[in-house]
Amino acid sequence: MESISPELALDLLYQEADRIKMLIKNQQNHLCITQCKAFEEIVDTQMYGLSRQVSFSIRLGIISDETGQQLLSDLERDLNQLYNDIYEEIKVIENGKEV
Repeated sequence: MESISPELALDLLYQEADRIKMLIKNQQNHLCITQCKAFEEIVDTQMYGLSRQVSFSIRLGIISDETGQQLLSDLERDLNQLYNDIYEEIKVIENGKEV
């Protein structure tokens, strides 16, 4: 069995984090993002899955605890920014202004 380098493991985890961000960015119906509990649960499930992958990688010693926690923290910050951008866009549209 081949060993996995820490660089490869970290790259795969970042790819998974990027996939979660794209899930939100590619959602065309902003109302679904803001009002659809099913979409929110999908994102939460994806985040939970990634957190388990990070935890597993830490336990295997492939990545450090600090690196894993930073990856999750960065993703949460980026997702919050995406949600804030969407809410701001919706507020502008609701006020009758162009985006």
